[in-house]
Amino acid sequence: MKKNKFKHRDINWLYFNERVLLEAENKETPLLERLKFLAIFSSNLDEYFKVRVSGLRQIKQLDKNLRKKLMLKASSTLKHILKTIDEQQIHFGKVIATTLKELEEHHIYLKNVASFNQEQKHFLRNLFDSTIKEFCEVYHTTNNIKLTDSSLYLVVTHFDDRYSLVKIPTDGVNRFIAIPGNGHQYCYIDDVVRLEMQKLLPQKKITSCYSIKLSRDAELYLEDDYSDVELVEKIYKSLDKRNTGQATRLLYDNKMPLKLINAVKTDLNLGEVDLSPGGTYHNLSDFFTFPRPEHTEHLQYEPKPAIPHPELSFCTNFFETISKKDQLIHFPYQDFSVVEEFLKSAAIDPKVSAIKMTIYRIAESSALANALLTALENKKEVTLFVEAQARFDEANNIKWGRIFEEKGAKVIFSIPQIKVHSKIAMVFREENGKVKRYAYIGTGNFNAKTSKIYCDHGLFTAHKKITKDLKQVFEVLERKLIAPKLKQLLVSPFTTRVTFLNLIQNEITAAEKGEKAGITAKMNSLEDADMISALYRAVNAGVHVRLIVRGFCCYLKASDDLSAQMKNTILITSIIDRFLEHGRIYLFENGGNELMYMGSADWMTRNLDKRIEVVTPILDMDIFNELKHILTLQLNDNQKARVLDLENSNKKVAVGDQEEPVRSQYAIYDYLKKILNENR
Repeated sequence: MKKNKFKHRDINWLYFNERVLLEAENKETPLLERLKFLAIFSSNLDEYFKVRVSGLRQIKQLDKNLRKKLMLKASSTLKHILKTIDEQQIHFGKVIATTLKELEEHHIYLKNVASFNQEQKHFLRNLFDSTIKEFCEVYHTTNNIKLTDSSLYLVVTHFDDRYSLVKIPTDGVNRFIAIPGNGHQYCYIDDVVRLEMQKLLPQKKITSCYSIKLSRDAELYLEDDYSDVELVEKIYKSLDKRNTGQATRLLYDNKMPLKLINAVKTDLNLGEVDLSPGGTYHNLSDFFTFPRPEHTEHLQYEPKPAIPHPELSFCTNFFETISKKDQLIHFPYQDFSVVEEFLKSAAIDPKVSAIKMTIYRIAESSALANALLTALENKKEVTLFVEAQARFDEANNIKWGRIFEEKGAKVIFSIPQIKVHSKIAMVFREENGKVKRYAYIGTGNFNAKTSKIYCDHGLFTAHKKITKDLKQVFEVLERKLIAPKLKQLLVSPFTTRVTFLNLIQNEITAAEKGEKAGITAKMNSLEDADMISALYRAVNAGVHVRLIVRGFCCYLKASDDLSAQMKNTILITSIIDRFLEHGRIYLFENGGNELMYMGSADWMTRNLDKRIEVVTPILDMDIFNELKHILTLQLNDNQKARVLDLENSNKKVAVGDQEEPVRSQYAIYDYLKKILNENR
């Protein structure tokens, strides 16, 4: 099946971001929480321009004949993308306006320069003089000036028919400033600068002021001929490229006159395709930090404190508990401190000889990192694989890697041309004269902060075959083994693709024999052409396919070669709710003897072929049933789920007259709370 019959990944991603915007627009979403979804939409779009659009721009620069051979049409794709984004930006602006108006009904105001009263102006002028003015940067000409990536600037015009640029200070400063007045009143720091602009340009007669923001290419484009040690140095030294890389979007106030737009475009050496109209304010990802005033709890989500794990949160010995029975933990519903306590126990246990672990995104400060440092102090052998190529977390990961290295850990940084995306840890413990292995295999990062908002799963096991396989994975990372010989785990780029394709083929064979056949899968993104083609062969053979895909989904476009049966027997939904769905679960009917897998790999080419990923079978039947119940709740979601249809309509799942409402994230929380109560 030809690849160009699939939906374009970068175009389809925009419909995922639209689902985020629809949640911001949803009147059932608490009012202050809608600001969070507006922030997510804005943040997503910024990263999209820095990474995906920049990639298309690089393709566009290729020789035309080469592009033709590669079947790449960056120009038409870019036009489609930019048109769609312009439409979404208009929708975004309307949702912001509606949300702010509703906030005013609850006495929460976001004021602008035109609406400041005299008391507020006096307050802000004093604030500007005392804490803001000295941090404002002023440029009277754009010659040789490189606008910093994603920083906020004001374009200020004068009567002399020229303009100046003023950089708004936002580093380490809250974008929103509380001001005097009835209720809860705030303003952007941008408007404080606007108010006092004359103090920054005392010799100029100011005529107008407009905001702009420039996004730059976030890829580092490092050479391929390096060792892993050289790679880390190249990455670290190249991070500043993000502030000076190729421009991918100039977002400007849509009230800017055309003459001024063209002047800025020329002075910054930009093209027409780089220009993108927006509102008065940019970097609205800062809505993440919008204040939550007292007595506005009714405008926020009801508290959902992390639930203790029914076994691991109460046990006196992690290793005895895990040795007796596999344990499964679910974030953010259950407390991430269980993972931290597991590593703390290993760090101080005299029987533990070694700890091995992969780190993809580690928090800036971390109890988990402290546990590893404690292990080093206690003379444990600590081996860490630190991914220095985790985009936007490179500097922090390298910093921690060097700290661990200085304290005596064996630290292995990135493998050239491949990322290590798996979330795995292993503890080696001496028991009865032998070394016993304990493993953790998860779907999410070892990061306490993101564990509060990402829906993930983690398996603790001492299963001999699984831990033997995982030991080989670490030996591959340590360059002791070229390829693992696996019995249980699926590991990319070695066995994940072929195993999943074989599992799908098994379902096709069963369906062709008239036997019951089914595939249920939950993932972040579906993009790999071979996997999609296999799924559609399965559907045409009569296999029931049910998918949950949070992000982009490149299933086939509607066309004549899609049979009516295919259109009717595959259902794909996406859940956007309070937490970010991040888990990957794969369930196969397997002739009535169901097989379930869980791990870090999506069905994307990069996850199957270009990353080290680990996916584990679920062998413990209690855990199998628990995870299947959670998956079933998500499949039955009829409150926050939207259908990913061929038309990209993003319509909500229909609710039947007799059907009970199911909001899966809340239902999962209640389910896990019930398990805790039954076991304690």
